[in-house]
Amino acid sequence: MSFYRDVKVLIIVVLGAVLNALSLNLFLIPANVLSGGVTGIAQLISLLLGPTSVHISTGILLLLLNIPVAYAGWIKVGHRFTLYSLISVLVTTFFMSLIPVHPITEDILLNAVFGGVVQATGVGLTLKFGASTGGMDIIAMILSQAKDRPIGGYMFALNAVIIISAGFLFGWRRALYTLLQLYVSIRVIDAIHTRYVKLTAWIVTNKAEEVQQAIYSRLNRGITKLPAKGGYTNKDKEVLMIVITRYELYDLKQVITETDPAAFTNVVATNAVFGLFRKEKAI
Repeated sequence: MSFYRDVKVLIIVVLGAVLNALSLNLFLIPANVLSGGVTGIAQLISLLLGPTSVHISTGILLLLLNIPVAYAGWIKVGHRFTLYSLISVLVTTFFMSLIPVHPITEDILLNAVFGGVVQATGVGLTLKFGASTGGMDIIAMILSQAKDRPIGGYMFALNAVIIISAGFLFGWRRALYTLLQLYVSIRVIDAIHTRYVKLTAWIVTNKAEEVQQAIYSRLNRGITKLPAKGGYTNKDKEVLMIVITRYELYDLKQVITETDPAAFTNVVATNAVFGLFRKEKAI
């Protein structure tokens, strides 16, 4: 079962990488509209090198920028998550070398919108199946597992640099289109998966001990147990409350499905967490 699940995730990762390559080479790069995160930094460096004698494609720069990030992720985050991220970056780079940089339309607005939609569809699908597209996803995991620092501020700062750079290089009209692309991407990822960094899962189950141990074996998070009673059956149950990052949602779903398929789980967005978050420190 695990083999088929891994194959399914691998197919999704490759599909997401292909969509990312299509969005860059057919929409964003021809229109000089920058993406967010590490991909946007790779675009920016490639554009700055354009007038010089040194020319490095966005795909190659994306790969080079992800190497130190992937190395840190391999040590700090875990092999599975980082491996899928590396595969995603490699496949993106490969298809960017195959797909010609040629705009489908000359309309900048359409390029920004459809580039954001296509790219975010790939990212959202990849996140939904427990993998990532590399770059800021790995950095987010490292920060979350290290000191539980919010990634939102870092993402905002990085994307602000990208938008301001786009304004100075190509004019503020292009910068606004870059901002539009980022907004569209966030909305699409939110619709497919979730853009929230932290989520709270409420798990109503008859097998609290088994589910708890299964979660502990897969995730490094604390759990709070609450007594409950079924409103219809009037039977005693237990509620497990756990706060996770969005990157752990797929693993949590798999654990619950394998341990107690009859469990009822409600996942809600969490704006902030105060106090203990990691398993070894939880009460």
